[in-house]
This record gives sequence, C-alpha cells and structure tokens, in this order.
Amino acid sequence: MLTQFDALPPGLLELPASRLSEVLSGPALIHLPGRRMPPLFVSVLLHGNEDTGWQAAQSVLRKYAAAELPRALSLLIGNVEAARSGLRRLDAQPDYNRVWPGSEEAWPAERAMMQQVVDAMRARGVFASIDIHNNTGLNPHYACVNRLDQDFLHLATLFSRIVVYFTRPRGVQSVAFAELCPAVTVECGKPGMPGSVEHAADFMEACLHLAEFPAHRVAPHDVDLFHTVATVKVPEQVSFGFDAPDADISFVPGLDHFNFRELVHGDLLGRVRQGSSARLQVLDESSGDIGERLFDYHQGGITLKKSLMPAMLTRDERVIRQDCLCYLMERIPYP
Repeated sequence: MLTQFDALPPGLLELPASRLSEVLSGPALIHLPGRRMPPLFVSVLLHGNEDTGWQAAQSVLRKYAAAELPRALSLLIGNVEAARSGLRRLDAQPDYNRVWPGSEEAWPAERAMMQQVVDAMRARGVFASIDIHNNTGLNPHYACVNRLDQDFLHLATLFSRIVVYFTRPRGVQSVAFAELCPAVTVECGKPGMPGSVEHAADFMEACLHLAEFPAHRVAPHDVDLFHTVATVKVPEQVSFGFDAPDADISFVPGLDHFNFRELVHGDLLGRVRQGSSARLQVLDESSGDIGERLFDYHQGGITLKKSLMPAMLTRDERVIRQDCLCYLMERIPYP
C-alpha cells in the first residue's frame, strides 16, 4: 500500500534505511513545496539494500530544514520492508524496479501501486525524474537513460560522463517516467563506498537548482555513450559459484573486476564442469536468446566471441539469482 504525505513525517530524517519501517508502513510518496514548480521526482530504496539514495536525500533535506527548497520535490521511498533486513527484496516480494507501467511481471498489487505513483506525478506535471541505485559489484558511477533525447543526456551528464542507453528490462522506473519527463537512473557504486552519498546528494541538489534544460546540445566530448545489448542470466537449474569446480559453472574469482572493461574475443569468464551441458542465458532487447552468438564454450571455457563491455557483474549469488549476472554493452556513436 502506498501512503502519500504533504510533509516529512516527524523523525524520518533521523532514521537509517533499516529503521524506516518504524515510521513508514510501506512505500511512501512525500510531496514537499519549493520555489519552483513543477516538482523534481526522486526515488530511493527501490532495492532495500541500496541506501545511498536515502542517505543523499537525508543530506539534502537536512540542509533545507529551515529554508525553502529551490524546487518542489516529490520523494518516493520504496521497499522499506527489504531495507529493514538489508536485502534487495524479500523472497515473497517482486523487484520494485520491475513492476512499473510496462512491466511483464505478474504482481498486480505492486504494479497498481507504481501506477498510482506515476498518475500522481503526471497530475503534478513533473519536471524531471531521478532514480538512485547502488551496485553489488565493482562499477564506476554512471547514469542510465532510455531515450537519447538531449534533455535526457543533459540530465545524465550532470551526474557522470558515462551514460548507458538501455530498453530492457521492462517495468523499470526510468522507462515509466520517460513518458512524462526527462528521466535517469544513477548508479552510485557499492553501498558505503566513500564519496557515493556526497555525489548523489550533489546531483540531487543540482537538479533542484536547475531552472530549465539547456537549449544547446550536450558536447560529444562530454559523454561516453554505451548501449546495453544483452542481459546475462544463470538458468535456475544450473548450479554456479566462484572458483567452484563442483558447480555446473565456475566463474573466475575476480569476475566483478571486469566491469566497464573492454573485453575481447577469448577473455575467460569461467568454466563449465566436465560432462555438464550448462549454458548461460543471454537475452537481447527482444528477449531472444543470443548466447551462442556471444559466448564460446570450447574445451569447457566460457569466453566472449566478440569485444563487449560488461556492467553490474557481481559475486553476490543471491542477487545473481534474483536479477542477473551482468549486462553486456557496446559503445555507440553520439546521436
């Protein structure tokens, strides 16, 4: 159930993500006034273990505790139940960043809740949307967009020169809000990494101070643009591990160090156990499996057939099962 507020609930800014359930009964959409309208929309904690966004929101809102915000703000605090347990999501829950309008997931109550958020913000004429996340693997800070329009690129490059364009998976927050306004997802590295909260807070405040989007184009030398071409998953029936010779697939121990590195043909990601026919599931933007085009399993090794750049590789086996192993990207020319 979504609860909406027109002011910050008392004591909220003093609580870490793990204790928000003491004040909030579930997801909350908080509307705060500011000098400019329409509001900036910010979503945090769609994944309960990714608390950089909440800490950044706390920092900004404490700064303006006795002053007017530069722009009205609508803040969505997502999965407080999972945050209480320090988990991405609970086993009985969907992924809160897969159930927005356009979702292919069968979770009617959660899909209706996210539709309620979109409808509320459509009625308010939202200015821009930012969704703040963390990674579980070693990744730089980067921004993601679902459209290559200039306002979207201006918003993204306020956070990072690394910009990833993607259209899959469906049902994510930024895709839903791209129908209403410039929208971006920002990835702030692992939770607790030095500088992550400050970077997210600075970005949030820059968006609050933005009067309008620039009329000029983003300069090509100010952006490194990538396109997500595939999502890599480990099938449910396949066992896996890291340096685990008894598993169907044994990934190399330092797999997450490959993130945002240009990997070339022949680079080894792992091995298939002798006698096993296990294969990775590699889905393109149309949900077709293109694994045989991208991966080679010659002599039991798992190697790339072409040069690609992975993102979000993680050693967190629970996250791999709940979401994916990684995304594969290629550089694309500036539009």
